[in-house]
Amino acid sequence: MAAIQEDCSGEETRTTFHPTLWGDYFLKYKPQSSAQQAHMRERMEILLEQVRTVMKEANEIPKILELVITIERLGLGYHYENEIAQLLDVVLNSDYDDNNLHLVSLRFHLLRKNRYDVSSDVFHKFEDKQGGFVQSDTNSLLSLYNAAHLSIKGEDVFDMAVSFTRRHLLGALENLESPFAGEVSSSLLTPPFRRVGILEARNYLPCYTNKATRNEAILELGKLNFNILQLHFCEELKDVTMWWNKIKMKSRLSFVRDRIVETYFWINGTSYNLEYSYSRIIATKVTAFMTIIDDIFDTYSSTEDSMQLAEAINRWDEDAVNVLPEYMKDIYLYLLETFHSFEDHLGPENSYRVVYLKEAFKKLVQAYSDELKWRDENYVPKTLNEHLQVSSVSIGTSVVACAIFVGMDDTTVETLNWVSSDQKLLKSFAIYTRFTNDMASAKREQAGGHCASTIQSYMKEHGTTNDDACEKIKELIENSWKDMLHHYLALTDQPMVVPQMILNLSRTVDNMYKHTDAYTNSEILKDTIRMLFAEPVE
Repeated sequence: MAAIQEDCSGEETRTTFHPTLWGDYFLKYKPQSSAQQAHMRERMEILLEQVRTVMKEANEIPKILELVITIERLGLGYHYENEIAQLLDVVLNSDYDDNNLHLVSLRFHLLRKNRYDVSSDVFHKFEDKQGGFVQSDTNSLLSLYNAAHLSIKGEDVFDMAVSFTRRHLLGALENLESPFAGEVSSSLLTPPFRRVGILEARNYLPCYTNKATRNEAILELGKLNFNILQLHFCEELKDVTMWWNKIKMKSRLSFVRDRIVETYFWINGTSYNLEYSYSRIIATKVTAFMTIIDDIFDTYSSTEDSMQLAEAINRWDEDAVNVLPEYMKDIYLYLLETFHSFEDHLGPENSYRVVYLKEAFKKLVQAYSDELKWRDENYVPKTLNEHLQVSSVSIGTSVVACAIFVGMDDTTVETLNWVSSDQKLLKSFAIYTRFTNDMASAKREQAGGHCASTIQSYMKEHGTTNDDACEKIKELIENSWKDMLHHYLALTDQPMVVPQMILNLSRTVDNMYKHTDAYTNSEILKDTIRMLFAEPVE
């Protein structure tokens, strides 16, 4: 993610909000008065009903598509799940102009995004004899480009569509006017389907404000909804920042990356609904501990000390503190205390969930230990598959996913069993994250004596250069995304929220590692964090 965000007018926005001030800012945060918040909620209820009426009155396919896309882009979809489902059923079962590339693309995009079974065959009619697509207006090409990024393996028509439309959109970009130029530029950077939901809502608000066809009730609701969410985000940030400060006071690990706000920002991208507040808090705290343990293994401690920590975590009891060196004892005890606080918060009926989280954390630390052995022995796994057997665990996706579901009110034993097993969606997500992480951070980590990345294993297996290996890993990243989408569409024995959360996590990974390791180089995130958490929408 760039440090300078481009808005819909193409203008750059800069800030003086600095990462070193984040902790103090959120610790001192004071919410609006209860009367002000009550007024905001009352106004929101009125707007929710007004927009619901607009949705009920929509009856033409183009207008329905535009309406649902707008509501989803503004982050309002979770308020209207039933209404959207009814409208999409209408879209699926109604006649429409299948010779209109723009309309066909919007329809496909919206239906597949919402897990409707739609075929890509409808796009073959737009292909020409030269292997391209019938020339159309730029708006239609943009819609096709966006739709093509919902492809799964075997849909060759979309592989050609991405190449064709990207080339033509880049060629047309310099002649386009704002705000459409901003729409095209943003899609070329990150297609809509891969964007983090809350960031898309915040970025789309000024775009929608400038639209001549905007609905004033929808616009006001979008702004108010974001501002209400932001108040809750700041409360959650205050909670996790206070918790983090206790770690810093109790531990002697001054080397650990101070990334609690960035960690919350990352987790916030997976789910911004108010009902998932505690889920975000658990996942943020667990991810922060993952960072600490990772830094201990990678940077700070000796192999012997790291293995002692791994032993203590595997035992998971206070007596195990005796096997640890002095400087690790406080952080280990705080780890146990934090997980115990999860159990207390969840209560007697749901505290069993934390057992799943502990087991996932133990597996993660075992993978850290395996990688430490690779590093000490200068061992490069002979094949990519051998590498991924360990590194797809050490990337930590299973722990974060488990933490998210542990904190959700409606999580079932069946869902936790699913998360704890080697399911196809989770496996493809882990591989996607591993490849994406390695592409963003391998060069820095290799300079610091880290264990071999997947890039080195691919080079060893296939006898290629580093550049060739990187190109192949990029290809595998795209393949992994297609695998995720395939399994997302196919997973029908879990509630919709389960595959949705995994896909949302994938979007945050893309956002964090698109250009570099933004989690480590957190200065890059300053404008985005300010925009999400420090500045209300006017």
